[in-house]
Amino acid sequence: MNGLVLLVICIAVLALGYLFYGRWLCKQWGVGEEDKETPAHELEDGVDYVPASAPVLMGHHFSSIAGAGPITGPIAAAMFGWVPVVLWILVGGIFFGGVHDFGALVASIRHKGQSIGEIINVNMSKRAKRLFIIFSYLTLILVVAAFASIVANTFSATFTETGAVDFVKSTSNSTVAMVSILFIVIAIIFGFVVNKTSARNNMVLASILGIAAIVACIAIGMKFHPLYFSNTTWMVIVGVYIAVASVAPVWILLQPRDFLSSFLLYSMLAIAFIGVIAARPDLSAVNPDTGKMYFPAFTGFALDILDKEGNVVGHNYMFPILFTTVACGAISGFHSLVSSGTTSKQLDKEKHAKPIAYGGMLLECVLAILTICAIAYARQTGHTKGATDIFAGGISAMCAKVPGCAGLKNILYTLLVLTYSAFCLTSLDTATRLARFMFQEFWLEPGQTVKDITSGWKKIVVNPYFATILTVVLGIALGMTGWSKIWGLFGASNQLLAGIGLLAVATWLGNIGRNNKMFLIPMGFMIIVTISSLTITLINQLKIILAGGAEWGPYAQVILAAFMIILSVILVIEGVITIISANKKKA
Repeated sequence: MNGLVLLVICIAVLALGYLFYGRWLCKQWGVGEEDKETPAHELEDGVDYVPASAPVLMGHHFSSIAGAGPITGPIAAAMFGWVPVVLWILVGGIFFGGVHDFGALVASIRHKGQSIGEIINVNMSKRAKRLFIIFSYLTLILVVAAFASIVANTFSATFTETGAVDFVKSTSNSTVAMVSILFIVIAIIFGFVVNKTSARNNMVLASILGIAAIVACIAIGMKFHPLYFSNTTWMVIVGVYIAVASVAPVWILLQPRDFLSSFLLYSMLAIAFIGVIAARPDLSAVNPDTGKMYFPAFTGFALDILDKEGNVVGHNYMFPILFTTVACGAISGFHSLVSSGTTSKQLDKEKHAKPIAYGGMLLECVLAILTICAIAYARQTGHTKGATDIFAGGISAMCAKVPGCAGLKNILYTLLVLTYSAFCLTSLDTATRLARFMFQEFWLEPGQTVKDITSGWKKIVVNPYFATILTVVLGIALGMTGWSKIWGLFGASNQLLAGIGLLAVATWLGNIGRNNKMFLIPMGFMIIVTISSLTITLINQLKIILAGGAEWGPYAQVILAAFMIILSVILVIEGVITIISANKKKA
């Protein structure tokens, strides 16, 4: 299969899904039927509720949901072959992920821009809401820990045995750190310019200036990068940054930074497109040394897990691993938290919901397909040292095939790594803000907002600074001690969020008499996937514990997996009862 042909076919399928299925969803949910005032206008407070133009909000939403997910997911799932991964990206994106993201955004703007937890509270029960928020908050703490660690590792210097900085090995990381900091400074300046000057009425000019500033900060960072700090120091710096970023008014940093970040992502997509057109990677290419295909179309439903001696010690099963691994490239529970957490509070007009939420998900599917092409070419050119090397190496090697661009390979590689890091940082402070929202909403009664709490101990715990500091301390502490020991649960927990998000929106639509049938199959499938994955994890971790000598990681995974299984069962029971009751009333 020619990679360019595959890419064209996939884009055509996704475009048809957006045009026809997306339009049908709008009709079923009544989106755009009336020019309703959005929460961004109704509850505008200059901090969290701030209307944003469609391009600016698309930049925030796309940057936040994308992160590293549509790159690392397909790379990890590629062990099953490219055909099952591509099929799941297309089917999952159009009928699962797109519906999930779009539905979460619509439900949130009809509930004053509040989160999925509050939607569950209003449409199911207070108990279900609190269980969901506890689970979501713990998941977001894990995200903060993991992404803070990833960013710190990307920035940190390498030291010799004597404690001196190894400048040769540290130059790349120092460059990425410097450019990232300059990027934040530029974003703040851009935010003031487009919100406090006449430039707000000329987004074209503002965008041109923003892109020029991005180019300038990259050029400066590649020439001047004096930041050579240890991993621990960078963890502390990142912690301080996300604490400030998550309580700062969105127009100062979040909106402008994500808008500018989107240009990096769009540039990355464009570079990848050019690379695929130039190289036309052959997905059926054969390794001349082994006689086997570099990237088989299908490798099997069950793959052996081998130890260092080549002995079979277990199996990787396509179900449920494929559906918990691809994640952001097809459906991701984190997306519903973004849609209902930050995006819904900035939506200027209801008609923007479809292109931002449904369109944003399908654009992420395009990035996942481009990653498949990058994997194929990376394996042929020897770039196999981790997800970053596979993606950046595969894309830059393809672009080197463009006439006259062979010498740009190393520069493109560095820029792609920089973009990868930028989106990890974007997802990091978005996750921190979302965790703050979740913690605050946990203490609220149905229909109550933070402003309604004027006294008592609740006034302290719903304070945004208290919620933020607690979140950052927990996240950074876990990131510095051992987040990787429980990271194996993230795939299942993320997809459980997706299943619950689908369930929450389905119950709301049922209660207001709208068609919710498009949610039932995706919801049921994701719940089954999640419970299956958690059960496998539970059994595997129990085996490790029973073998003796286990650290705290397996014990934590057993407890959390059991909690998530119980949570999913409780929420499914309550959701099904609510949907059945709504159908009876409708009949």
